[in-house]
Amino acid sequence: MKIKRIGLAVIAILLAIGIYFRLEIYPQLDLISGFAAKSVASCHFIDGRSAAQIRAADNDIPKVNWYSEQVDDAAKKVTADVYGLKPRTAIYRPGLGATLVEDLSQPIDQTVPQRTQPSLANIDFPYGDRNPIDKTINGVDYAKLQQAVDWAFDAETAKAKRSRAVLVIYKNKVIAEKYAEGYNEKSRFLGWSMTKSITATYYGILAQQNRLRLTDRLNIPSWHNDRRHCVQLQHLLQMNSGLEWEERYDKICDATLMLFQNPKMSNAQMNKPLLYKPQTHWNYSSGTTNLLSAYLENYFTNHQDYMNFWYSGLLDRIGMYSSLVEVDPSGHFVGSSYSWATGRDWAKFGLLYLHQGNWNGDQVFNPDWVRFVTTPTPTSDGRYGGHFWLNAGGYFPDVPRNMYYCSGFQGQMVAVFPSDDLVVVRLGLVEVPKFDGNRFFKQILEAVHPK
Repeated sequence: MKIKRIGLAVIAILLAIGIYFRLEIYPQLDLISGFAAKSVASCHFIDGRSAAQIRAADNDIPKVNWYSEQVDDAAKKVTADVYGLKPRTAIYRPGLGATLVEDLSQPIDQTVPQRTQPSLANIDFPYGDRNPIDKTINGVDYAKLQQAVDWAFDAETAKAKRSRAVLVIYKNKVIAEKYAEGYNEKSRFLGWSMTKSITATYYGILAQQNRLRLTDRLNIPSWHNDRRHCVQLQHLLQMNSGLEWEERYDKICDATLMLFQNPKMSNAQMNKPLLYKPQTHWNYSSGTTNLLSAYLENYFTNHQDYMNFWYSGLLDRIGMYSSLVEVDPSGHFVGSSYSWATGRDWAKFGLLYLHQGNWNGDQVFNPDWVRFVTTPTPTSDGRYGGHFWLNAGGYFPDVPRNMYYCSGFQGQMVAVFPSDDLVVVRLGLVEVPKFDGNRFFKQILEAVHPK
């Protein structure tokens, strides 16, 4: 009887494990395989990282690291699965990046942005590629600055901070720059949600060209006859539209389903109902940004012009020639998450905002746009403006309140300090608060303005 009871108990435990796996784990395998296939394809084909390097760094994430991958360099595709289950495939296309596809036999949009890249080898940063680090600016404590930069990196094999690149730009000069082993000034880094700030900027550019107003309502036919007809561009840009959305990455939800299962990501938010009156409820939403990304096409006569504008209107216009924004299968840019650039090119984006939209005499967007993106959304407790994060609420207590920044998963940051003529870039694999951003910024400020 005792053996029988033990046997029944074992069966019950195994049954419970099986039920848990089927109900809780198995549905997540699609997302794990999708994340892995997309990440390996992007990191490998865009930045040349090996599968082993990607596994040890970019994909060193609980659950995600269950995957196995097969890289096909000839076909430029990656297939990933979890112990043989739920295989997913991502393909790489030059100019478009890596895209998850469900059926390789089905056509996907092949429109490639048209770009030109002049030689900037003999022009100093930030307007060119000549890149000496300036050690001559009066008043800067360079020894203290180097200590601040070194602090951001781990010693030997530690994984507490996991910074991969840090750049400090003061008075338009690079005064400090450091990369972790395996990375350098030519490495391209995924910005994750820093891409949101790029996407929003196109609305600032079009506003400067008098092609839109931030108070314009969205012309989406399915919204015309319901409560969503009142949603304006500014509501989406400030993340307070009132549209339903769940943004988490530890479970199956709106955000993960959009990024890893939806062939047209803009539909994920477009099809959601209005839960709150606009401007009464702040809710961070990658779906909102991808809706804005696809909606930009309404301002162009054809899809090719839309694709070109992302580069000619902004990225190439300010010399971010290393940049690449990846697309979904529908051919729209994944404006929430998938942009790549070198550390120096990320710094250029911060400098554009530091200079109120003026790039070497070219007014890309008006100062009014900077005021808009840096004005706290009333419902965000001073944390958020127009697709930029703010320090207005004192999230970083030892940092000026007018500092604002782009922020992405795993601690990607481009921070703009208007009162200090300063831009700081930090790219890594650990985010705030595990990475002490307040201490990091405080140390840099104390080196730039020593007492």
